[in-house]
Parts: sequence; C-alpha cells; structure tokens
Amino acid sequence: MRTTVGIIGAGPAGLLLARLLHNAGIDSVVLESRDRDYVERRQRAGILEQGTADVLRAAGAGERMDREGLRHDGIELRWERRRHRVDFPALTGGRSVTVYAQTEVCKDLIALQLLEGGPLLFEAEALAVEDAGTDAPRIRFRHEGREDVLECAYVVGCDGFWGVARKAIPAPFTQVFERTYPFGWLGILADVPPSHDELVYARHDRGFALLSMRSPAVSRLYLQVPDGTDAGAWSDEEIWDELERRFETADDWRLQRGPITQKSVTPMRSYVHEPMRHGRLFLAGDAAHIVPPTGAKGLNLAVGDVVTFARALTHRQETGSPELLDAYSATCLRRVWQAERFSYDMTTLLHRAPGATPFEDRLQLARLERIASSRAAETDLAEAYTGFPFG
Repeated sequence: MRTTVGIIGAGPAGLLLARLLHNAGIDSVVLESRDRDYVERRQRAGILEQGTADVLRAAGAGERMDREGLRHDGIELRWERRRHRVDFPALTGGRSVTVYAQTEVCKDLIALQLLEGGPLLFEAEALAVEDAGTDAPRIRFRHEGREDVLECAYVVGCDGFWGVARKAIPAPFTQVFERTYPFGWLGILADVPPSHDELVYARHDRGFALLSMRSPAVSRLYLQVPDGTDAGAWSDEEIWDELERRFETADDWRLQRGPITQKSVTPMRSYVHEPMRHGRLFLAGDAAHIVPPTGAKGLNLAVGDVVTFARALTHRQETGSPELLDAYSATCLRRVWQAERFSYDMTTLLHRAPGATPFEDRLQLARLERIASSRAAETDLAEAYTGFPFG
C-alpha cells in the first residue's frame, strides 16, 4: 500500500487529521489497532475548547455536536462551602466551551471518513515505523492475520503514549519531561441528570471533586483518591456520600444521586516528549504529551497538533516551502507547554497533596480568593480554559 500520509491511530486526532487532509485534497490511510465498536465506546474527554469546536464545524463534522452538545459559558469553583462562577464570555470576548464526549466526536468523524475519505482500517496493528529519518518512511502493520507495509511520504503518530510511533525516534535525539502525581481520579458515570448546569470544581480538605456531565441525563463525576486505588473497593453509597461532603455549600444546593453505571480510576501525570518530529515522522496527541485532566486539555491539545500539521502540509503542497513543516515541533510545543502550565496550576490549586501542611492549605485558599477577587486572575483562567490559539 502507498499513500501520502500514514496515520497511526483512529482516536479524535487521527480521524480529524484524515478529515482535514481529505478536505485539502491530500490522501491518507488510517490504521487503528482496535475494532470500530471499541473506538466508538471508549470513554475519554468531554470538553471541547472554542477552537476545537470551530475546527470541527469548519471540517464538516459539527452538525450533531451543535445539535446535541452542551454549550457552557462558565465553570463554578467551590471551597470552604463557597461558590464562585467564572463567566467565560464576559472575560474572553465571547468564547465558551462545549460538552460533547470524545466517543461522539469519533462516531461523527468515522462516519464521514467511511463515506467520503480514504481507507480507515480497523484491527490494523502498527508494528513499527521504519526509515522515519528518510524521505520514504514506512509503517509495518498487521491486518486480517497477515503483515503488510504502508509506504508513505509522511507518518503521523496519533497512537497514544504506548504506541509505536514515538519509539521510532532515536533516544539520543529526544528529551523527556514528566511529573507523576501521588493521587488519581475515581470517576463514575451515573444515570442521573447533572446537579448543576455547568462544571463544578471543588477544593476540599478531604480532596478534590469534579461535577461534570455527558448529556442532560447522564452525570460524570470524579473524586481525588490515593494513587493505586481500586475503583471496586468503593461502594456506590460511599462514592455518593463522599461527593456530597466535598461539594457541600452554604446554600440549599443539593447533589442528586442515581444508578452508577461505570467506575474507573485515572492516574495523574504530566509528560512532554521533545521534539515532536523526526524526519518525516510527526507525533500528535498523547504520543507526544500528556496532561492531568484537571484543565480539560488532552483532546484539545491533540486537535491543535493535527491542525498545525494539516496547515503545514497544505502549505508545502501549495507553495513548495517546507518552512511550516520544519517548524511543526516548535509551533506545537509552545501551545503544549502553556497547556501543561495551566493543567499543573489547576491541579495544584484544587487537589490536596498527601501530607500537605497548613501553610500549603492556606496558599491554595489564597489562590482561590485571588481568582474570585481579581478580574485579571479570573481572565487568565478563563482564557486558558477556553483554549490557546492554534499555531
């Protein structure tokens, strides 16, 4: 097989990249190791920045998002039974975010790719990226029980942290920056309408809690738990009781309970791999960087990466200049590090670290007070949450 761009991974990044390339008249092949049902069901992110939503619309993939997604114009911060709303449009010139699950983004993009785009091969396991430093990279993969080779002009690795793409960059050319946090998130899906119409981020002496949603009828909630926690060790009643404690307010707000349909624990880490390019191999999304989910940046960073690549390759095809492709890593990393900074800030603002001292607790409260009392501090949070510019 031969194509211009070989894309490893059919998550939202790989699928969106295929769509952007198709719209630019550039052929591609997408290889995905899992089956279609798995890709369309795996629960991941659910918050789309303003820029991400705009890109999906421009790519022709925003119709159902605009019909079924939930526009949010703010978030609520809670601490010491207090409530403070951050008004995004008032602070950012009209920007907002959209609650629309990654599973739904993937469904929309898969349908478009199968209808209009190039080959999308499910259960096609990428085994290795070969000759990445040359002008003719290759992806060796296994599909339908036999090995094959996809010859490419470019390879984009959207295959996550455990994928093969990053491994093709020789270690002497790389540098890794990472931080592991001593806690995780116990997340639940519950068949109950959300207890608030916007996301609620709660700082509590017992740990962080987040109230989110997947639809008007399905709630998504999280509790900070010690690293290594077994989700099955928590009963449904214990989870709801703990959520009530951490979301408690001084007014008459109440948390609504319902049947819990899913429990899982998400570890927390920050990770950046530099560079994000080696020869004709380009990394995007979790293959190159991971952020703690507190800032809702993971999916949106991946979108920024593939938008940057698609623009750069289109520029190369139209002008013959490799300038933007050569700048891919540096361009993406500027945005990546701002998102890493914001995600770290949000994580350390709201989570109580094991063994935290009274001094550290007071600093957290002072930071929250600053956001609540300073338009400049509040604007910085709102601008980062709704999204840094692509490119």
